[in-house]
Amino acid sequence: MADWTGVRGKRVLITGATNGIGLSAAEALAALGAKLAIVARSRAKATTAVARISAAGPAGTEVDVLSADLSSQRSVRDLAADALARYPTIDVLINNAGAMYTTRELTGDGIELSWALNVLAPFLLTTLLLDRLKGSSHARVITTTSDAHKGNVIPFDDLDASASYARRGYARYGQTKLADILFTVELARRLQGTGVTANCVHPGFVATGFNRNNGVFMDFVMTLTRPFARTPTKGAETLVWLASSPEVSDQTGGYFVDKRRAMPSRPAQDADAARRLWEVMEQQTRASDAPGAGATTAAASRTAPR
Repeated sequence: MADWTGVRGKRVLITGATNGIGLSAAEALAALGAKLAIVARSRAKATTAVARISAAGPAGTEVDVLSADLSSQRSVRDLAADALARYPTIDVLINNAGAMYTTRELTGDGIELSWALNVLAPFLLTTLLLDRLKGSSHARVITTTSDAHKGNVIPFDDLDASASYARRGYARYGQTKLADILFTVELARRLQGTGVTANCVHPGFVATGFNRNNGVFMDFVMTLTRPFARTPTKGAETLVWLASSPEVSDQTGGYFVDKRRAMPSRPAQDADAARRLWEVMEQQTRASDAPGAGATTAAASRTAPR
């Protein structure tokens, strides 16, 4: 199997790339010669993002747009089918889209919204594309998480958050980011010997459009904290490094911060919880096979990619 030589000429599929660190990462990867496929729900945002990404890369930079509402399992399945039809190889999959919601809402699949978008969407998309990733030489799966996972556990007895939705949604967001780390741990275990690596990244506190979909108060809070935040370019650095660098070719199952492998919380290191969560996610996504599943509520349509 050939050594990893960077992303030049390689197909990189990234969600949440119309704004924030996802867009900055896509620009940086384009500059390195990658062939980008960005996932977008808004046609207008996608058009603006493509222009920026194309301008960041060399002449003839390839930027495709794949349409999806990631809170809908039917839409995620359609997205995967589209990607498989278009691309004979997928070298890097970046699960970057995510959001936080201050109130509990359900998608058309009957799944709590932040869990559907932050946890089930990357799980379902990754597993649907897994055979194609395995067919590529040294493919990589990278998932954006957060240090907001610290202090949380997976509520296996209340996965739909019907019993509580604490601290205006922040605790729920932390639970989903913990789930993303456990997903990465179990994915890496299952991919041993395939040549595909799986890692996750905490980008730091970044000044983006994140959490500005939760009303006037939260928008005000994000504006106040903006001077203390990283730029999207800085926040994207480790994400780009994990996608492109030969240095991490032998790294898998890791949680990375500022281009270094870091230690997540103790619950994030629980291999048994990771296996249990994988089984739960399989069950939750299989439910969407039923005819008519996958429609989203009006609340889900407010999803704001990271």
